[in-house]
Amino acid sequence: AYTSMGGDVLEIEVSVVPGRGRLQLTGTLGDVMKESASAALSYTRARAGTLGLEREFLRSRDLHVHIPAGATPKDGPSAGIAIASAIVSALTGIPLRGNVAMTGEITLRGRVLGIGGLKEKTVAALRNRVAHVILPQENARDLDELPVEVKAGIDFHPVRTMDEVLAVALARAVDVRPAESPT
Repeated sequence: AYTSMGGDVLEIEVSVVPGRGRLQLTGTLGDVMKESASAALSYTRARAGTLGLEREFLRSRDLHVHIPAGATPKDGPSAGIAIASAIVSALTGIPLRGNVAMTGEITLRGRVLGIGGLKEKTVAALRNRVAHVILPQENARDLDELPVEVKAGIDFHPVRTMDEVLAVALARAVDVRPAESPT
């Protein structure tokens, strides 16, 4: 996250519970961040088959997305790919790699759009001992402007799509189920 104090690393938690398709968002999130969570869920629903999920996975489940430090307001689109990754991880049961941070806006079709505050975000990642940072391909040109110690201490992964994000972020590949044949 880009903050008035520089940068910070935010945690994102997702819980999947029995329910009827409700998305609950907590952690003092602003409207833009709430929209990012909705876009992340729509992406996941559209890609359900490719992700090995039942097409109607939300009929019997609710999702709760929480970004801790609830007293601190959070907003902006940059957490979109992180929220989508956390949702996919929770639904597939495949953990996210613990040494990866990411920033990028997500579209409904899973494209990854550019962000601001890359320097502050990557300095925060280094300070928090993050080994890999996933960032939008649009921001790859900004890597030259980062401090030398940040460039030396982090492996950067510029991406264009959520498929590329998940290939880096998930601890293992998604097990895609074969398409159901009509009966």
